[in-house]
Amino acid sequence: MRRLRALLALPALLLPLALHAATWTVHPGQSIQPVLDRAAAGDVVEIERGFYAGQLLISKPLTLRGLQRPTVSGGQQGDTIRIAAPDVTLEGLIVRDSGDSLLKQNAGIYVAPGSHRAAVRRCDLVYNLFGLWIEKADGVRVEHNLIVGKRDYASSQRGNGVQLYNTTGAQIVGNHISFVRDALYVDVSHHAVFRANRLHHSRYGTHYMNSYHNLWEDNDSYRNRGGLALMEVRDQVVRNNRAWGNTDHGIMLRTLQDSVIENNVVAGNARGFFIYDVEYAQLKGNLVVDNQVGVHLSAGSTRNRVEGNDFVGNREQVRYVGAKDETWGAQSGNHWSNYLGWDRDGDGLGDVRYEANDLVDRLVWRHPAARLLLASPAVQALRLVGQQFPLLRVPGVVDPKPRMHPAHPNWNEWNGKQSPLEP
Repeated sequence: MRRLRALLALPALLLPLALHAATWTVHPGQSIQPVLDRAAAGDVVEIERGFYAGQLLISKPLTLRGLQRPTVSGGQQGDTIRIAAPDVTLEGLIVRDSGDSLLKQNAGIYVAPGSHRAAVRRCDLVYNLFGLWIEKADGVRVEHNLIVGKRDYASSQRGNGVQLYNTTGAQIVGNHISFVRDALYVDVSHHAVFRANRLHHSRYGTHYMNSYHNLWEDNDSYRNRGGLALMEVRDQVVRNNRAWGNTDHGIMLRTLQDSVIENNVVAGNARGFFIYDVEYAQLKGNLVVDNQVGVHLSAGSTRNRVEGNDFVGNREQVRYVGAKDETWGAQSGNHWSNYLGWDRDGDGLGDVRYEANDLVDRLVWRHPAARLLLASPAVQALRLVGQQFPLLRVPGVVDPKPRMHPAHPNWNEWNGKQSPLEP
């Protein structure tokens, strides 16, 4: 009851602040910082179109809004804008020219510890070392921004597009990020949502570490070295994303538990999935198409449920390192485009189990030129012989109910997505 009375009284406490909020206007040729210093908590500071040099410090709850997209330049020194108060909103600004010290982690916008519920919306963050650095601030919203790093710097000398460290409840939605080190870098940050972002020409589209209970949904990661890297995490949901044309992996799952990876498209990467030390995960409904290696599986990745996926046209469907067979598709099966079995009863499932890492796969690993003969009758016969003589086989992924037809009828649209470009 006491909590209910406090919640009911909250609007009455906020009403005087809203009624007395003022709007300040900064004109070209004026300085922004003196206006920020004079403004009261809850005020709105509007900046007219123009170029404004100098670093800004926002130390009270207020809104800084650009009119027709003014430019705030940090002069390539330090942080261009530092937020050091809760409930600060930035809208409609071009924020550029931070310093370039990786040691000091210079950023276009730095959100300091305790600056909870900061919001950055519809801004362009260009030629900054880090786009946004968010540290120990909860409930932050980063929405519909364009973030482009210091494109002329080597990848290792750039900062990240958005860096989250030790946060809870962040909302990272609808951003377009490129030419940074990692487009999204997430460390010790939980209960966050990453949705509808476009991430390209970076080292990793997203790099997760030590973060739990996050949602990654409807994002595009393309033409990076790695699309999405989930490392040392648990309780993740990764669904309806597209990772394509990355020069290493599409989606990396490394030391991951209790997570759902579903309905993603992983196409045209060197390795579609790289799965290392993964347990109790569900991989279902994914389209893995036209990768050099569909899945690279190793390091005791077991006790996972892998059902209803389509593995189509990968040069090597599964590269498996393990001491015993790993069963996938025990309940409903997966589709494998190189399956050579048959379906006599017409139930849509093959009558003979599918085996990755068979005799032909091992031959191709040792002699890559043999790929030219994969469609020949002799090689197909060799594959069937290997199935009949178990002494010739090594442990691999086994699917007892291979699906005869893919669940994704439009899989061919994802052919030819390999990227010739290095980020």
